Formats: sequence, structure tokens, C-alpha cells
Amino acid sequence: MNESSNKIAYVNIRKVDLTQCDDTGDALAIEEPLEIQLQFGKQGEFTNSIAVTMRTPGNDLELAVGFLFTEGIIKSHHQLKSNRLDESDNKIRITLQENEVPSLKNIERNFYTTSSCGVCGKASIEAIKTISAFNIHGDHAHIEARIIQQLEKELIQQQTVFSKTGGLHASALFDDHGQFILLREDVGRHNALDKLIGAALQKNSLPLSNKILLLSGRASFELIQKASMAGIPVVAAVGAPSSLAVSLAKEAGMTLIGFLRNDRFNIYCGDERLALHNSGEGIHTHALA
Repeated sequence: MNESSNKIAYVNIRKVDLTQCDDTGDALAIEEPLEIQLQFGKQGEFTNSIAVTMRTPGNDLELAVGFLFTEGIIKSHHQLKSNRLDESDNKIRITLQENEVPSLKNIERNFYTTSSCGVCGKASIEAIKTISAFNIHGDHAHIEARIIQQLEKELIQQQTVFSKTGGLHASALFDDHGQFILLREDVGRHNALDKLIGAALQKNSLPLSNKILLLSGRASFELIQKASMAGIPVVAAVGAPSSLAVSLAKEAGMTLIGFLRNDRFNIYCGDERLALHNSGEGIHTHALA
């Protein structure tokens, strides 16, 4: 079965322009709920429904463990014992090893999270901010500007489902030489990143030192927070960052790039990681008057 077959729905539509009306078909990105449950305790006697998120089916285990990690509920893949996915009921249950106690103090939720919001279910302002275990300040990746400039083109080539539907966000991971590593897509921008980080967690690849994260849309606070939790030093976004995203990136010691389009980009913080003056590339820095 094609990997994207469970992520796309085909519908009949009527396409209208100034001169005619045609009956045709269209491909839509599938959006369905996923309930994430966590089982823990000496005999697995405790089961908590952590959240319901609207997502594109596929990579659900990565989504669940990535969510648990970026929310600070678990700290390592070593805490995981087993998982059970009920596709017919859109539920996944993650079971922890015996004697592993999840950190649930900041995860009080209203039980529902839309595909567009990664923090709107939080019960308090204090619960929004999670603390990374990794020191991004000490990550001294040195990246040439031309590498950043080529990332958008690579992202477009890798977005297989987006190319058919136009309805998915993507998070892509590259090394500091611009080599593509991994991409995940989802109707929710935070879900796409949780899937990517969950995949890295399962491979015990955290922290993602000397890596570049490329976001297909804007850089919001919750995406920077999740990237920080995974130890990613450089985040680039095709769209704009929010003010809170910039503040968090500065505090975490990250490099944040926005408006990465058509060989141009803006640096909002952390420019010390970028080589901006390349004699062969014609890139120069100009101080503000």
C-alpha cells in the first residue's frame, strides 16, 4: 500500500472560474482525532487520557511519544515499555516501564487540542513553558548561508502528500551541511514536529545537535518550545515568527530564521552560527545606521 494512501481522501467537486463550471475530483488531507493515553504504575494500574489531537493518520506512535516528550511528561525512550494502537477507534496507549513515573503536574488539559493549536488546551500560563534538558547555548554549529537558502527547494521535493493536497504542514530535519534527514507532514504544524521528534526519540537520537529544523509555515511559540526540548540549535521557517517565538529562541540560545523564500531569509537571533560573508556567494552583512 502506498504510504500516503491513508492520508488522502478523494472527493467530487465543482470547479468554477469566470467562463465555465466543471465537475472533477480533488485530493484532501485527512483529518481525524487521536486520543493519547498513558498507562503507568507498578502493575500498570493507572491509565490517563492525556490529550485528543486532530491529526493526519500515520506515524501515530511517533506523534504520541513525541508529544509526551515535548510536553515534558517523559524524558527518555528508555521509559517506554509498549504501545497499542486501535486504528478503528483512533486511540493509542503508551505504557511505561514499571516504576517509571510520568511528570503530569503541568499537563492538566481540557482534553481537546485542535490541529492548529499546540498549547490551547493548557490549564494555566505556568504550564505552557517546559524546560529542555539540553544546552543549546553550547551547540556551535557553523552553517553557510547558501545551505539555508537551498532548504526550501529540498522541502518542496520531499513533501509528497502536500504536493497532492496542498493541505499539510511539514517539519523537516537537515544536518549542518544541508543534507536531508527526515520529514513528517500533518494537518497540525505541532503534530508534524511531534512526529519528527518522536521518530528521533525512538532511535535514541536526541539531542538533535548540529541539526537544522525547517518549518513549512510560520514559527510559533509552541514549535520553538518543542524544538528546544529536542536540542535543535537552528530553526528556519518559510513564514514569519511570532514575538514570543523570538523571545524563547533567544532565551534558549537558538538561531531563528524566518521568511525563508526565494533565496532570501531574515535572522531574528543567533546569527553567530551563520557564515554570512562568502566571497563566492556575494553575501555581505550591513550594519543598521
